[in-house]
Amino acid sequence: MNLRELEYLVALADQRNFHRAAQVCHASQPTLSAQIRKLERELGVRLFERSPRGLILTQAGEATVRRARTILDEVAQLRDEAARHSASGTRRLHLGVFPTLGPYLLPHVVPRFMRSFPSTEILLTEEKTSILLRRLIDGQIDAVLLAMPVDDPHLTGRKLFSEPLHLAVPCGHELAGRTQAPADALSSQHLMLLEEGHCLRDQALTLCRRYGAREYDDFRGTSLETLRQMVIAGMGITLLPQLACVGPVASGGMALLPLESGDFRRDIGLFWRKTSGATDLMESLSELIATVAADLMASAGQGRLSA
Repeated sequence: MNLRELEYLVALADQRNFHRAAQVCHASQPTLSAQIRKLERELGVRLFERSPRGLILTQAGEATVRRARTILDEVAQLRDEAARHSASGTRRLHLGVFPTLGPYLLPHVVPRFMRSFPSTEILLTEEKTSILLRRLIDGQIDAVLLAMPVDDPHLTGRKLFSEPLHLAVPCGHELAGRTQAPADALSSQHLMLLEEGHCLRDQALTLCRRYGAREYDDFRGTSLETLRQMVIAGMGITLLPQLACVGPVASGGMALLPLESGDFRRDIGLFWRKTSGATDLMESLSELIATVAADLMASAGQGRLSA
């Protein structure tokens, strides 16, 4: 038995699907399946019941997964402790962030972090939310920036800021001349959205259903930059977070419209393990990120929203 097998076990318990669990663990499905069978043989019990509707944890499986989570958490604490007492005295912070936030926030956060914490090395990972959560719980990263809510008994955190979403339309669109779009302007519109796995896609779909809009079925973007370029090319409209509309990262050729309804926003938080020994650093990082985000939001609010 090794830690990797326990990581496979916990991922499978969370995902209840071999294919998705293998993706989360960055392993092939045959490898993950073989390791789970090996673990079952070694323990002498069945951990999962294979039913037509999916995987079900057996009673032995539930007990084993609880213990596996404890072991993985202890290993994460061991790594944290070792990092804090390294011979060089340098601390390490491994921060995860999802793709629709990282490029627009981190370039402003990292330089200030390095100035404020010169003895702390910062490592960055950009991944989709489900993967970041799994890596955080498993101790592979120390903290993650995520869209709220995040509900996991192993994690704690705090809200940092609330980011409005703007409607992005081609310059020739009927809404392009407005300074603000009423929520009912989305009625019967078709919005281009991101592909599966992005939390922003899930939120946008919820808003579409609420306000009578629909997804543009013939296209799904791999990134916000892809969506931006499709809008500029006149292929359709989309929703963009405010930080993606500020400064040099935003391109011309389209109109960006705030939406009247307060529903069009996302809350961003920083999350870390409850058992982390670096709570002081997490709180300081939270304050820094919240301050940087507030400055960026103020910049946009003073009329410097790029389009």
